[in-house]
Amino acid sequence: MAAHARKMEQERPSTETLISSQVFDSLKLLRKQMELLVPEKPMVCTVSLCAILAQGHVLLEDVPGIGKTTFIKSIAKMLGLDFKRVQFTNDVLPSDVIGVDVYNQETQKFQFHRGPIFTQIVLADELNRASPRTQSALLEAMGEGSVTIEGRSQPLPKPFVVFATQNPNESIGTYPLPESQLDRFAAKIRLDYPSKSKEIEILRVATMDPLASVPEKLLENGELLRTQAALDGVFVADRVLSIAKRVIDASRHAESIKLGISTRGGVSWLRMAKARALVEGRDYVIPDDLLYLATSSLAHRVIPRAGLDGNEAIKNIIAQVDID
Repeated sequence: MAAHARKMEQERPSTETLISSQVFDSLKLLRKQMELLVPEKPMVCTVSLCAILAQGHVLLEDVPGIGKTTFIKSIAKMLGLDFKRVQFTNDVLPSDVIGVDVYNQETQKFQFHRGPIFTQIVLADELNRASPRTQSALLEAMGEGSVTIEGRSQPLPKPFVVFATQNPNESIGTYPLPESQLDRFAAKIRLDYPSKSKEIEILRVATMDPLASVPEKLLENGELLRTQAALDGVFVADRVLSIAKRVIDASRHAESIKLGISTRGGVSWLRMAKARALVEGRDYVIPDDLLYLATSSLAHRVIPRAGLDGNEAIKNIIAQVDID
């Protein structure tokens, strides 16, 4: 991969980079602090950070009670962002999430009362328990960065990131997320159970506030937005684009896959790769950025045939595609 990195750096335009060293330093510190939250799972931290930088959303598919809420709350605290949690059930209405117009007797006018989605980081807990109608309301917010109330568009705060969770082992009373909504997520990750030693440590300090030791506001106001904008300055060589295109095409023609990667999925994958380049201290993408993020960025976007899951399908495609 070192040879690939040298090639990409040589192909990068000779113009001076617009990305300051302060951006790289801030991201390095942020990732280090995130890895202290889940020290055994650096990839979870990197993928989550990349999704935030890429202005994407994250789907956490895992069993209850392993620290998903604490992890996401900690990220919000470190970024100095507002956080709200929405517990989804089948009786939650779209208006419970996005808000509703309420008639004011004094002014004799309708006033919009914002729902919990009007925040910067949203934990959509057990999203697959929400009705398809409520899921669609969240889909609009994720895709457009706004919601529609009585024909009026209401912009959401910036940045706006959804971390949604679902339990893969439950099917009763759930509504599987449709392909159109899965495609809105920049990444799908799992936290999994901690190791024996880590779980013993968690049990030992169970009575302590898990957020007490999390540093606050590692990025100044507006710094995250500027860092997100810095993605436009990350260089992607034609050969990297060609690798991405070969993987996308292979997913559409593989016998083991019924539905391949969409164009939107490919664009999101490249944005994630740009974000990973920034996190690694580079202003150019290398093939390893694509490979590192392939399963987390693409596995949930394909529909494999029976007997295969998305991760296996993507790994098989990557193994068959010429990366050089």
